[in-house]
Amino acid sequence: MKPGFTGVGISVLVAGFAFLYIPILILILFSFNESKLVTVWAGFSLKWYAQVWQNQGLKDAAWVTIQVALLSASVATIIGTMAGLLLARFVSFRGRPLFSGMVYAPLVMPEVITGLALLLLFVAWNVERGIGTLVVAHATFCASFVAVIVQSRLASMDRSIEEAAMDLGATPAKTFMVITLPIIAPALVSGWLLAFTLSLDDLVISSFVSGPGATTLPMKIYSQVRLGVTPEINAISTILISLVATGVIAATLLQKRQLVARERERRMAEAPD
Repeated sequence: MKPGFTGVGISVLVAGFAFLYIPILILILFSFNESKLVTVWAGFSLKWYAQVWQNQGLKDAAWVTIQVALLSASVATIIGTMAGLLLARFVSFRGRPLFSGMVYAPLVMPEVITGLALLLLFVAWNVERGIGTLVVAHATFCASFVAVIVQSRLASMDRSIEEAAMDLGATPAKTFMVITLPIIAPALVSGWLLAFTLSLDDLVISSFVSGPGATTLPMKIYSQVRLGVTPEINAISTILISLVATGVIAATLLQKRQLVARERERRMAEAPD
């Protein structure tokens, strides 16, 4: 039997994608609905997007979310880059298994456990919860994703370029800034975009570590949905979906460019002089 998708496999794949994306498409469609009823189509209208713009509570929550996402993604990129560099280049230091476990733990840890642990930490240290605690919490779990991306890129990088630079007199710091950093830049951008996206739509951890005046957009949406879904919620959800989708597409394109550049490097290395 030739390898490939069978008719049953294709049907299951199509059914899976339909189960995931048809509800999202329906949500987007009814965000342009004229009627207040979210299940009855009454014509095309943009009035719910105008009402979202006039809703000060949603705008404040969106601004908090963007602030937290920008700051936490930047902090997570710095920490994750250092962690990925340590894991990729220092393979035999004492305590590596413990350090690796600490880096990868947030990837598999349930968010409710992470949120509760951070809440207990902030309470024990008597830290007032707000935007600062949200940034620390989001950077904590986002750094792990950045570390995995950076470590993967460094592990596949040709180190002979760095060795050649140091043989010519470059210091390790200058070699990293001039040689290593530009090469892994696509991975850093991909990691930052992924961290930004994860922070943007986080709900569980934010619910534990937020405080007065630091309500994020997902928390605001969840609190309103508990009272009933309105076309206004559909509109703000559509905007959030668009932002997340844009980040995912950008990260995918950057990773594709990275793979193409890596393949070009391999071909140049294998080409005869």
